[in-house]
Amino acid sequence: MVRRIALKIDVDTCHGALEGVPALTRLLADHGARGSFFFCLGPDQSGRESGKTSLKRYYDLKTRLCGTLLPAPEIGACCLEILRKTRQAGFETGLRAWNRVAWEKKIDDAQNPWVETEMQKALSRFTEIFSEPPRACAAAGWKTNRHALRLTQGLGFSYASDSRGKTPFLPVIDGEIVVCPQIPTTLPTLDEVLFTGDVSPTTAFDRILQLSETLEGDHVFTLRAEIEGMQFIGAFERLLASWAKRGDSLVALEDLRASISFDTLTRSRVVFDEVPGRSGKRMLQGSVFPTE
Repeated sequence: MVRRIALKIDVDTCHGALEGVPALTRLLADHGARGSFFFCLGPDQSGRESGKTSLKRYYDLKTRLCGTLLPAPEIGACCLEILRKTRQAGFETGLRAWNRVAWEKKIDDAQNPWVETEMQKALSRFTEIFSEPPRACAAAGWKTNRHALRLTQGLGFSYASDSRGKTPFLPVIDGEIVVCPQIPTTLPTLDEVLFTGDVSPTTAFDRILQLSETLEGDHVFTLRAEIEGMQFIGAFERLLASWAKRGDSLVALEDLRASISFDTLTRSRVVFDEVPGRSGKRMLQGSVFPTE
């Protein structure tokens, strides 16, 4: 049986979109791999990131100053052609956030109107860029709340990838079933492995490769345009080659979605807890919700 590895690429910054995305599209094409690019489209305020596990430590100096000493450029405007070329090259494109830094800081306690405004701004900009609404979304930092989950259904997304877990599922929050499938990230990210152990990027990718073989089923691996697409692209290419040599199929998340049947989809409670190597609570796939 061929194992599928879905590649979920998060694009959080202008620099990542302008430099990391083209590098990744070339690399994936060279390896015959598909992938799903989830774009932040509003102001790049990466300079306002905080926390000991912040990805800010991997950014270039200009990006680390965006939104503080330097203006916050709008990603959907300054990177317009890159976004369109990514779609034209045959890659799936989805929605990540409007203002990623604000979303991660505020979503835990955000009121419904703020959530709706942020999601609608991102959706409208995506529709302007691609001349059609997004079919998929992926909450920044796997951080979301009940109302945002409801909106994944209300806004008509085919699926969302807002969570960490083991298998695709229908989320149940406070006893309410949200009829929009979650396709969770199943493997640790590179930065999480690097943060939790004294290892090199190559050794960290070896650990991810091992987990993708020992853990059952298909997998979703989340990577960053700013990290695997730039600073550690050589080590990431080695991981891609290892998956291909093993016979795994490198796909987009929409390929996993195409094989999902609502009749057999697990209903799982969602919980909010910390993930090793990442501070703050994230949405996790919890226990199975009884159907009777």
